[in-house]
Amino acid sequence: MKLQQLRYIWEVARHDLNVSATAQSLYTSQPGVSKQIRLLEDELGVEVFARSGKHLTHVTPAGEKIIEIAGEILNQTKNIKKVAKEFSDDRKGALDIATTHTQARYALPSVIHQFMEGYPDVTLHMHQGTPMQIAEMANDGVVDFAIATEALELFGNLVMLPCYTWNRSVVVPKDHPLAQEEKLSLETLAAYPIVTYVFGFTGRSQLDQAFQAAELEPNVVFTAADSDVIKTYVRLGLGVGIVATMAYDQKLDEDLVALDASHLFEDSCTRIGIRSNAFIRGYMYEFIQSFAPHLTRDRVEAAMEASGRHEVDAIFEGIELPRL
Repeated sequence: MKLQQLRYIWEVARHDLNVSATAQSLYTSQPGVSKQIRLLEDELGVEVFARSGKHLTHVTPAGEKIIEIAGEILNQTKNIKKVAKEFSDDRKGALDIATTHTQARYALPSVIHQFMEGYPDVTLHMHQGTPMQIAEMANDGVVDFAIATEALELFGNLVMLPCYTWNRSVVVPKDHPLAQEEKLSLETLAAYPIVTYVFGFTGRSQLDQAFQAAELEPNVVFTAADSDVIKTYVRLGLGVGIVATMAYDQKLDEDLVALDASHLFEDSCTRIGIRSNAFIRGYMYEFIQSFAPHLTRDRVEAAMEASGRHEVDAIFEGIELPRL
């Protein structure tokens, strides 16, 4: 059994059983990938993939278990390399972060700028996607951290560290009737067309729950994953926007009015998700604490050693999180 063979079956599974695409991503030949997979199956005495002619059709039950273990082995090889780099040069390396547009656009710029100034020899890669996509990347070890509000809790292999809480504002043009409201109500909002986030993005679930609890049906006419897109369509008169408060910039959005809606919706919490068996390099701890000052190295290490989410939550019980 070779490490290369384990990488091939892992990548084939990630590429939806497309051997050609896998070969291209690994800069090798399709026949070479197929041959190594066959050699591994012959050695193990079971098929990892079922076939119809030359085409792979699905992962076998045995293959599912084998691929899962292969993923763990491949992640541990990454950890070995990180350990070696940490002791050979603790200020050089790479940091891979997966996050959503809202975090990348509004919460992370100053943190990343400060980090890159302090660690000029660390290459930082930012991957953007849906909360589900970025959580999966962290769960699979493709990235070091996932930063999001939604979906991280769906992956049991992620240690979730609370970073900050936030709430929402309603954004409207200055001449909109709502701009004159002293205090918004859900009933008032429900009377207007609403432009907001796609379900599963940026705390959208809390928004829906608030309307449901009030037995109201919001008239959501347009959804997007990007706060800037939402504000664009508010400017076009499509509806009133409900966005994360951090997404409103007084200078850039001077043609819009932001109305506080924090009394209407429960606070949301943005978290960092880290694979439970990940090796965290020194500069990674620095990044985490610069993003969320209460996430000291001692607390992060304690969370990584905790046996479950209830123990992780206990570590941060009583700590007042920053609010954006």
